[in-house]
Amino acid sequence: MSRIGVAFSHGLSASEIVDSAQLAESLGYDSVWMAEGHGGDQFAVLSAVGAQTSRVKLGTCISSVFVRSAPTIAMAAAVVDQLSEGRFILGLGSSHKVQVEPEHGLAYSKPVTRVRETAEVVRRLLRDGQVSYQGETVSIENYELWFQPFRPDLPIYYSAVFPKMMGVCGEEADGLILTRTTLGVGAEAREHIAAGAESAGRDPGAVDITSLIPTAAADNPADAYDALRPGVAMYTGFFPRYNRMAQEQGFGEEAATIADLWGRGEREAATQAVSDAHIDAVCIAGTPERCRERIEAYRASGIDLPMIAPMAHGPNAKEMTQATIRACAPR
Repeated sequence: MSRIGVAFSHGLSASEIVDSAQLAESLGYDSVWMAEGHGGDQFAVLSAVGAQTSRVKLGTCISSVFVRSAPTIAMAAAVVDQLSEGRFILGLGSSHKVQVEPEHGLAYSKPVTRVRETAEVVRRLLRDGQVSYQGETVSIENYELWFQPFRPDLPIYYSAVFPKMMGVCGEEADGLILTRTTLGVGAEAREHIAAGAESAGRDPGAVDITSLIPTAAADNPADAYDALRPGVAMYTGFFPRYNRMAQEQGFGEEAATIADLWGRGEREAATQAVSDAHIDAVCIAGTPERCRERIEAYRASGIDLPMIAPMAHGPNAKEMTQATIRACAPR
């Protein structure tokens, strides 16, 4: 059976995510992922999911290396891994300066280095039970675990948007987490991973390539596109990194318009400025049959694990989310 994951980020309560994760497991999904952001504590939610499931893998997509300390991330990962009996995957990323600094009041600098050093501390702490570390961005005099991890070595995936970080994944990560990617990115990512792996003497085939893809399934395709439009507007308008990505994907004029409207507080206008073509390029939208075709297209493009991210809001968010999970279930 082909692998497929489902990721949650907002719109549902923790209990609704657990219910939806149980549904995904019953339908044959490979894994359940939880974002950082504003949707609830990812480690707490995944612990609850782990207690109510028995097979699906559990992952963070991603845990920010700036808003939690490296030892805190290591402990949280070890706890979810133990409660789920070894089903946990730690997805790490740098998040964004526009979030880390104003929302958390923390300094943001050298994001690539911060990811690498955090991962190194996590690996050492889980393996040895204690760590002392002096890096460029992470400094720990001494930290000890007062419990035995279920696994001393659990898989760590890195998020990446641009080639440099993809190469880093090839050098040292167990997997790559892409997001909002076009169908051409899978092959490009493999090239950058291969280059990084070669420099480190690793097998590039050992790096699992995943992609987080906003998804909405509906019998009326227009409803699916409308469900995805606000998210594309927010990412393109608010995050410089994703605005740049949209420009490189061929939506330069549209991206500039969205960013201008978003910056002036005209959120509805920014949302309406998102074209169906833009949604088609980086999301999965349409009827259940169309969604399944797109998932297979991503898989054929070089993505080992497509991860649908159902986009739903409001009082019917759970029903909409679960409808998308059912529509995209492996056959």
